Amino acid sequence: MTPSDAQSSLAPLLHEAGRVVVKIGSALLVQEESGDIRYDWLDSLAQDLATLVARGQEVIVVSSGAIAVGRRLLALPQKRLRLEEKQATAAAGQIRLAHAYQEALARHDITVAQVLLTLEDTEARRRHLNARNTLNTLLKHRALPVINENDTVATSEIRVGDNDRLAARVAVMMNADALILLSDIDGLYTADPKLDPSASHLPLVEELTPEIEAMAGEALPGVSTGGMVTKLAAARIAVAGGCRMAIANGTGRHPLRTILEGGRCTWFLSEVEPRAARKSWIAGSLRPAGTLVLDEGALRALKNGRSLLPAGVRKVEGDFQRGDAVVLRDQEGREVARGLSAYNAEDARRIIGHNSRDIEKILGYRGREELIHRDDLVLS
Repeated sequence: MTPSDAQSSLAPLLHEAGRVVVKIGSALLVQEESGDIRYDWLDSLAQDLATLVARGQEVIVVSSGAIAVGRRLLALPQKRLRLEEKQATAAAGQIRLAHAYQEALARHDITVAQVLLTLEDTEARRRHLNARNTLNTLLKHRALPVINENDTVATSEIRVGDNDRLAARVAVMMNADALILLSDIDGLYTADPKLDPSASHLPLVEELTPEIEAMAGEALPGVSTGGMVTKLAAARIAVAGGCRMAIANGTGRHPLRTILEGGRCTWFLSEVEPRAARKSWIAGSLRPAGTLVLDEGALRALKNGRSLLPAGVRKVEGDFQRGDAVVLRDQEGREVARGLSAYNAEDARRIIGHNSRDIEKILGYRGREELIHRDDLVLS
């Protein structure tokens, strides 16, 4: 099999992905000297995104570029910015960037939704649930979320640090099947091709070994974002969460079409499925903060793959918050499942035994119908 044949054989990895996260680098979207958005390139990307949507795939975009655009709008010099200057340029640039995405995708009758996230939004369980529920609702209503790190409020202590890793965290949080990092290089090489002409391109990485990670080289001094080092860090996050990932050259037009047609890139495979990885995280990585005791009807519902409704819960034990892990037990005390609660302990105690349609009347607000959604629940 020739290298081109091998690459073409990997094209189905994007074709078959039900949910896709696409990360757009700042250098692809914004002209370095002028700070202007590359509207022609963005239009071609919008066509590619519309193609995926038309195929029935769910798409989330993680986009850099707000600071690069805002720097020109605020007439700040081309030098290293202080934190408050970065936050100000992000505030100015983000609205221009969101408008550009809105216009480009509106031509394809796609609604764009802007979402700004920080590291805590992907890691703290309550905020993780909020972000995940928001994104799922947007996708359910056929909107295309465009995500950026919330540079306007983030500090060095809470920043993800680069949008490669932010995209990987979003992909895992959303149970995405594929993550595409569009960059200025067409994948991973055995060495830096700019320094070593004999470096070979790797179309497929089945396992992230120390030898593979060494191929990224060292991060440049003083540089905290971008580069192959952060891309491999993103790959480690993605594949551990059950999401396959590709590094592809996005400098030309229609970069996603190129991947669909078997263009050169590097795919990193995962040994687990996204949903299985999330279930494993819930089952083994989280310390339960409380207990729910279920009746027989609820037990049967869980065994049939359904969510846990308040009506099937007999007792609430412990003091937990929304998003915390809880143990589910039968009335003899045997553990039957674990999951993430959609309500805190106080509200859970008020609604158990009641029909879901009565939740708003009891609590005074309209919460979720499920006490634990089946996607946030794993049987013991």
